[in-house]
Amino acid sequence: MARSMLAPFVILAAAGCFLPAAQAWWYQGTATFYGGADGSGTMGGACGYGNLYTSGYGINNAALSMALFNDGASCGQCYLITCDTSKSKMCKPGTSITVTATNLCPPNWALPSDNGGWCNTPRPHFDMSQPAWETLAIYRAGIVPVLYQQVRCSKMGGIRFTIGGFNNFELVLITNVGGPGSVRSVSLKGERTDWIQLSRNWGANWQCNAPLVGQGLSFSVTSTNGQTLYMYNLVPAWWGFGMTFTSNQQFGY
Repeated sequence: MARSMLAPFVILAAAGCFLPAAQAWWYQGTATFYGGADGSGTMGGACGYGNLYTSGYGINNAALSMALFNDGASCGQCYLITCDTSKSKMCKPGTSITVTATNLCPPNWALPSDNGGWCNTPRPHFDMSQPAWETLAIYRAGIVPVLYQQVRCSKMGGIRFTIGGFNNFELVLITNVGGPGSVRSVSLKGERTDWIQLSRNWGANWQCNAPLVGQGLSFSVTSTNGQTLYMYNLVPAWWGFGMTFTSNQQFGY
């Protein structure tokens, strides 16, 4: 089985919580598993979601190879995966599962193969939680060929913003993202500032340096599908570092 990078990064999904995209084509890849029979070893991860139970992602998750991870831009994306029965007798026929990307499986971290590692670029590879992986394949297989496609994520409630950092440094973790599940760009506006463009710090964490303490905050978020949502006056002026605020808006496609 493979072992994915756990700190400070992760990947996942909950079965039945995701809707297929319009696309009907499938791509070839491979899949291994990690994290133990209960999936607890997949907590944390390279997307920054922390405890996947409390953050709403669950154990149907996967760590992506660098070919898919895209320096964290793929965090939160949902993938429908099925074992390729035409290439392996270790597959469980007629099965599939949707997982959410919550972690990175770095090159050469997994057990070596003929090209130096299952997670090596440019190989599309999913290091899935063990419970998710065993939906598709027999445990002793270790690695199986799969077919996959990105699908739309359906979430309960709105997009969430957790504000970390200190003093004039803000680190905003964005979670519970629907639609494509992933974010292209983020801006925020204080009551006494213009819009400030944030940059990706790591995974789903976005940063800026600005004196925003004591100001109410508004957010503008653009998904990787190009949809932009404005959440005005989402955060009250009394906010503190470590607090989470939930919007009433969600991406629809």
